[in-house]
Amino acid sequence: MKKGRNLKAMQTEQNEKGRLRIRVLREDRNTPVENALIRISYKGEPDKVIEEVRTDNSGRSPELELSAPPLAYSMEPVEYQPYSEYNVYVEASDFEPANISGVEILPQTDSVQPVRLRAIRGPEDFERIVIPDHTLYGEYPPKIPEDEIKPMQETGEIVLSRVVIPEYVVVHDGSVNDDTATDYYVRYRDYIKNVACSEIYATWPEETIKANVLAIMSFTLNRVYTEWYRNKGFDFTITSSTAYDHKWMRGRNIFDSIDRVVDELFSHYLSRPNVRQPILTQYCDGERVTCPNWMTQWGSKRLGDQGYSAIEILRHFYGNDMYINTAEEISGIPASWPRYDLDIGASGEKVRQIQEQLNAIKEAYPALPEVVENGEYNEETQQAVRDFQEIFGLPVTGIVDYNTWYKIQEIYVAVTRIAELS
Repeated sequence: MKKGRNLKAMQTEQNEKGRLRIRVLREDRNTPVENALIRISYKGEPDKVIEEVRTDNSGRSPELELSAPPLAYSMEPVEYQPYSEYNVYVEASDFEPANISGVEILPQTDSVQPVRLRAIRGPEDFERIVIPDHTLYGEYPPKIPEDEIKPMQETGEIVLSRVVIPEYVVVHDGSVNDDTATDYYVRYRDYIKNVACSEIYATWPEETIKANVLAIMSFTLNRVYTEWYRNKGFDFTITSSTAYDHKWMRGRNIFDSIDRVVDELFSHYLSRPNVRQPILTQYCDGERVTCPNWMTQWGSKRLGDQGYSAIEILRHFYGNDMYINTAEEISGIPASWPRYDLDIGASGEKVRQIQEQLNAIKEAYPALPEVVENGEYNEETQQAVRDFQEIFGLPVTGIVDYNTWYKIQEIYVAVTRIAELS
């Protein structure tokens, strides 16, 4: 049960800091918006501006330090709200203003708030998004139990022949039979990051985050693989109702610790021996709701505190015959990772592809240097990769590893819209 407190008391106790960066893009082109004006205020005092900044030529704000509650509030199930909430207001010439209310700041964490601006269509246009309570703090219906493995022999059932990571999922933002709910096309990785940020705390141990991310991805890929909702006559992949699926929150901020884990693991899912489909890995919080034979979020956190690895956490709850598998195909990318890192001295077609893609991305992100497309991984290419990594929040190494490769593919597709033309 939540403990009611007034706004002044909540703000007084927020002695710790979390960090937030806002990234502003054009909705129609996925390109950065330079010089956008950003105003930050407390959720309960929207007219009292505490920060005012502008975006650079990569559409990024400076990193902002914002007050947050004590770290202990997110490390054990307590009645106090473990995150602070802010309003982010953005305006730019020729675009509708946007306001996002309820941006969550956790202590000792970094996060990015994406904002997509639409071109002005009329004098009254105004985009307002309200982010609801985190599922571990707010009140949400518990998951309705289902079989973790779906029958595959039903007449007329449509299933995929192999496990494929989709480029997009279609999220029905409501319960299954809510005809008024809007459907959103969401990139698969963005969907997983959003759900994880909405259902666990980014302050938790990394192995706990990995275990929960793997469970979320496997559940989602089961819905994709079995065409679960389309098979029932619906036009969406998954819902945002916790009674049926996971909680996806339109427009929410993404925490860096979760962002990195998803980028590392996004091609994986959970399997059992002799079962082709990803396992429908259901879970609950383990405090307000109990769920025997499922993972509990708080239980996974405690095991992470004890040094358990992600697979050990998962097997603790789901059994020792659970293992991590890799999808056979990743949709929506121009080129697959070569299965080795690209660094100084590398050469060949894969290097040339990266050089061509970095130059294409530079058209939208002028902070990137232009490189010669010669297939040689030289110091010029290394510097362009370092600049790319800095802009998009990756470890700045100058090496094209697995995470950097797929981030370059993602941004290249976004700015060239190649997926829409293929």
